Amino acid sequence: MNFDNVIAERKNKTIYRDGDKCVKVFNSSFAKADILNEALNQARVEDCGLNVPKILEVTTVDGKWAIISEYIEGETLSHLMRDNPADTDKYLEMMVNTQLLIHTKKSPLLSRLKDKMNRKILTADLDPVTRYELLIRLEGLPNHDKLCHGDLCPSNIILTPDNKLYVIDWAHATQGNASADAARSFLTFHLRGEADLAEKYLDMFCEGSNIEKSYVQKWMPIVAASQSVKGKLEERDFLLRWANVSDYSFTYLCRVFLTAPGPAVSSTK
Repeated sequence: MNFDNVIAERKNKTIYRDGDKCVKVFNSSFAKADILNEALNQARVEDCGLNVPKILEVTTVDGKWAIISEYIEGETLSHLMRDNPADTDKYLEMMVNTQLLIHTKKSPLLSRLKDKMNRKILTADLDPVTRYELLIRLEGLPNHDKLCHGDLCPSNIILTPDNKLYVIDWAHATQGNASADAARSFLTFHLRGEADLAEKYLDMFCEGSNIEKSYVQKWMPIVAASQSVKGKLEERDFLLRWANVSDYSFTYLCRVFLTAPGPAVSSTK
C-alpha cells in the first residue's frame, strides 16, 4: 500500500490516495467502535442510490485502524468556492440541492437522530435546567425517518470532471428530521467564520424544501448542545453559548453568537 500521496491531514486521521483507492488511517486515540460504525454507516448509505464512494475494506495499517474506499477524482465544493469566489452561490446551490436529494432517501438500519442527540445532551457540559429544557424540546419535535448526513458542508461534497456530485464522510449519518440536518450545516458555516454563507445557505435550504426558517431554528440549540460533546475543544464554548440561550429569540441568539469571540475568523456582517 502506497502512503506517499497525502490527500488531507486532520487532528486524529490522515487520508491517502493509493491509485484508485482512498485510505483513511485513524490514530490510536480514535475509538474502534466509532471507526467500525463509520464504515457501517457508509455501507448502508451505499444502498440508497446516491453517489457515495463504496467501502472496499476495513483493516489495520501499522497497528492503526483504516477504512479503504473508492477514490473519487474531482474537487470539493469548498476548494471550488475558494478558487472561484464569483461562483460561490452556484456551488452553494449545488450543496443545498444535494442535501435535499439526500433527504428524499431512507436508510432504516441507521441510528435514529433523536436518540443520538438525547444521549449526547445527557453528557453535555450543561447546567441541569438547560439540559432538561433541551431534552423536553427535543422530545416535542416530530419524529421523521429521512436520511440525514449529519455533517454536510462544501468540503464533504466532491464535483467530478463529468459533473457528478459525490458525498463523502458519512460518520454521523442518522435517520431523522431534515431540519436538524440543516441546523448542523448552518452551525458549521458559523464555526468556520462564514456567517454570510450560513445565512445564504439557510435561505436557500428553506426555499428549496418549503420548510419554515423558524422550524430549522428550533433545532439549533439542540444540535449545538449535541455537537459540543465530541466537537473540537476550541469550538466547545462557542457551541455551548448556543445551547445556553435556548429561551431567547433567534435574533438574540445570532447577536450573541456573532459578537462573541469564536474559534474562527469573525464575519464582517
